[in-house]
Amino acid sequence: MKVKFILKGRLPTLNDFIEAERQNRYKGAAFKGRHQAEVEWLIPKMKVKPPVILHYTWYEANSKRDLDNVAGFGHKVIQDALVKRRILPDDSPKEIVGFTDTFKLDRKNPRIEVEIEEV
Repeated sequence: MKVKFILKGRLPTLNDFIEAERQNRYKGAAFKGRHQAEVEWLIPKMKVKPPVILHYTWYEANSKRDLDNVAGFGHKVIQDALVKRRILPDDSPKEIVGFTDTFKLDRKNPRIEVEIEEV
């Protein structure tokens, strides 16, 4: 079984998070917590049976951001939000056995589409 949800807009990059961490570890924690809370709010209630594979499709507004930085922070925040919302019991390799990333451009509608596939 597969379920899907869409997060409108974009998340900060891994570099943005690292910059906040370098300024002050508390600022870094607040930065991550703020964005994770936003994602938690947007994830609909759903039931999935682990183990799962997460398929991410990142729709960027332009080609200016490095793809690994886009996905790096996004993976962390989205997976932690899935655990916090109790959609997954944990984000360990026992529960999430893999993920894929696809990147596309959509200047008018940047978003992140996440498909959860039960294995």
